[in-house]
Amino acid sequence: MSHQNLLGGPPETRLPADDEAAAALAAAADPATVAARYPSYCAAWAALAERALDNGEPVTAYAFARAGYHRGLDQLRRAGWKGYGPVPWEHEPNQGFLRALAALARAAEAIGEDDEAERCQLFLADSSAAAVAKLLP
Repeated sequence: MSHQNLLGGPPETRLPADDEAAAALAAAADPATVAARYPSYCAAWAALAERALDNGEPVTAYAFARAGYHRGLDQLRRAGWKGYGPVPWEHEPNQGFLRALAALARAAEAIGEDDEAERCQLFLADSSAAAVAKLLP
């Protein structure tokens, strides 16, 4: 069900589901195989970035997160996003993009790219307070 924003702000953007890619990621031992087969699937890139961060590889994480972030921006634009407005965490297909954005913020911070880290943190906060609570320390 869709709700109209009575305050006149931008509507929520909800990315379409990719059930085939999601199932592949759930079954995969390595998200790299999913990213190679479904290169537009943000959650695979986010998983790769998160794994690299967990392994102390911030430059690799930055590259993976940036790929997921840019794939997500393309999808958001196709879904009607105008460069601002809510991208709710509660809508599962949005989570891959939001995870990639959070990983990009964390990786940028880890490599001393402070302006990029701040920009990504603000973008995440503008998109979804629930994602900030879930993804950023």
